[in-house]
Amino acid sequence: MDDISRGEKVLAGVRVLDLTRFLSGPTATLFLAALGAEVIRIDDPVTGDPTADAPPFFGPDGVSLGRRTEDDLGIAYLKRSRGKKAITLNLKAERGKELFFELVKTADVVVENFRVGVTERLGIDYPSLSRINPRLIYCSITGYGSTGPDRSLKAFDLMVQAATGLMSITGEPQGAASKAGSPISDSVAGTFAMSGVLSALYQRERTGRGQWIDVSMADCLLALILDEPLDCFEGLGLPYRQGNRMTRVSPFNTYPAKDGVVAIGIGLRPDLVQLLEEMGRQDLFESEDFMNTSWRIGNNAKVDEVVRAWTQGLTTQEIIDRLNARSVPCSPIRDIHDILAWPHMQARNMLLRLQHPAFPDLKGPVAAAFPLKFSDARTHYETPAPIPRAHNNEVYGAMLGLSDAEIANLTAKGVI
Repeated sequence: MDDISRGEKVLAGVRVLDLTRFLSGPTATLFLAALGAEVIRIDDPVTGDPTADAPPFFGPDGVSLGRRTEDDLGIAYLKRSRGKKAITLNLKAERGKELFFELVKTADVVVENFRVGVTERLGIDYPSLSRINPRLIYCSITGYGSTGPDRSLKAFDLMVQAATGLMSITGEPQGAASKAGSPISDSVAGTFAMSGVLSALYQRERTGRGQWIDVSMADCLLALILDEPLDCFEGLGLPYRQGNRMTRVSPFNTYPAKDGVVAIGIGLRPDLVQLLEEMGRQDLFESEDFMNTSWRIGNNAKVDEVVRAWTQGLTTQEIIDRLNARSVPCSPIRDIHDILAWPHMQARNMLLRLQHPAFPDLKGPVAAAFPLKFSDARTHYETPAPIPRAHNNEVYGAMLGLSDAEIANLTAKGVI
């Protein structure tokens, strides 16, 4: 499975028209590209992709917050556009719209994350495009979905984390509400969108028909948050913000070591027995309270004090070695430097160096590989992010049959 050249591409022959921006949509199409789809990014000829011009940048002079050369490209763009093709097209121009319709005839999937109502105004909404291509799968990603009273609200990850309650349960019990460190609502929505497209492609094999997929960042995040019985917390006397704890098991937290902090979580009674034996606290086996999960959850502070008394006398590595030997769930808290040095991620081929399309020999920032591994399929990004409009001639010439003169004329007019 380590040989990325082994097997077929999962989505070989599937063409995706990518009208997305920022993170949620580009995540979906990035994953589809990793699965082997031909993803064609479509940018406005004037404004382009906003992340290509957003700091931090990577170029011939390295990484910087300010653009040093004309060749510098935003790191976010370089990560999110891997494996894709890039063209420019003015969807507000009549000829631009005609060209887009020609592309739709050849496509399997369209993914967009415009605000609700924009595609209707442009005349490129699902009803319009399905008349051109009834087999088309059309995926819309918005902050709050296409229905409901808040559908027109503009949303970024911070707003969605706040709106869905994630911020209300993130942080220490007595601390302020906080967002998760990663823009998780964008990434989660993009992942759900990918699964929706795959499901629709599978159904199309049976029905021959395409369909519209309505993906809401808020819906997707809430679907994960509400695994916790948050509506019951108050009646149970539990704070909404648990910090690093969990409401179903204890001990489950981060604990100080001599040289850092370690995460320890006990899910099953055998794990608790192993932990107490390693800590030399077999005396607690006789405590009906301590050996009772409900008591421990209600008395987390006392439980944490017992564990802390042991961890603070050892180094992080000593704790990890001892607990791993007993199969007790634990982990050091790794920062990015630790992750880059982690042999496990290296063995899983999860750490890739970004390539700049114009300077392939430069050692770029680190990016993640596609996380799913198949025994008989290729899943990786075969090409670096393209230079904006790099594939105009290929798409408009070879694919749609326009002459060089026509392409030059449309370029001069700002249509492409």
